[in-house]
Amino acid sequence: MILTVTPNAALDRVIFIDEFQPGATMRASRMVDYVGGKGLDAAVALRTFEIDTLALSFLGGSAGQALAKLLDRYGVRHDLIWLEGETRIAHVIVETRHHQHSHIIGGALPVPPADAADLLQRYRAHLPQAAWVVAAGTLPPGLPLSYYRALTEMAHAAGIPILVDSSGPPAAEAVPARPTILKMNRVEFNQTFNTNAQTLADLQTSGQAVREREKLPALVLTSGAEGILALLPEGSYHAVAPRQHAVNAAGAGDTASAILAWRFSRGDNWREALRWAAAASAASVLAEGTGESRRSDVERLLPEVKVKPLDR
Repeated sequence: MILTVTPNAALDRVIFIDEFQPGATMRASRMVDYVGGKGLDAAVALRTFEIDTLALSFLGGSAGQALAKLLDRYGVRHDLIWLEGETRIAHVIVETRHHQHSHIIGGALPVPPADAADLLQRYRAHLPQAAWVVAAGTLPPGLPLSYYRALTEMAHAAGIPILVDSSGPPAAEAVPARPTILKMNRVEFNQTFNTNAQTLADLQTSGQAVREREKLPALVLTSGAEGILALLPEGSYHAVAPRQHAVNAAGAGDTASAILAWRFSRGDNWREALRWAAAASAASVLAEGTGESRRSDVERLLPEVKVKPLDR
């Protein structure tokens, strides 16, 4: 079982338009609600391969009820803490003409101290059954910046590997606990570590410097169509899938997180795990739903993924 933790869940309202035009009236060709929040997106991605997953999260209000029903539809088992207030809604604006998307996120669901402690207790209870943990996303009001550090320390104490996919102060706070994998995208990496990596070579150099300085076991950086960088003590790997015409690219990085955890739970090495992660991430942009993908697309793309060491 892969255990996912999503402190800041969202209901993704995906709005398909032709092209965004400031000041104009734009009509949506389609508007659909999907699962949102990085850890929950990872759980959805795992269900593509019918992987057993358990999702921990905070939910509230009618948006939370809708989100819980979507998780049930995907077959995601969950342990949810219900709070006063309303789960945030993330409006995902998909421009079909340009194959790109933007996020407009409103609202927040504050977490009282007692409920923050409750999630940690439930997390501790579920850890013995987990093969891997994926803890991901921003932190909502009420949670301390050290929350991911606490989750990482608890996973280490239980002997369970953990991937933390976050950025900014919550990620920086988790660094001293040394998650098994720390993952973020290029923009998040630059913001978190005050760097200015623009090219893949820059990202590799800066990333390895951060990993070595912080003694991280692994730093994984996603860079959209440019692929995935894995920065390890033994060197760096770059995995890239063929560029796809995106339908909805939201959740592609979350899919990579999910698939890395799954493949490592099966005993894959880094090259093979990255091959699957790159293929699944690319396949996920072809589906309308956030974090969704079709297994047939993943398997079609697998032979076309290039994984190569960058230090040899």
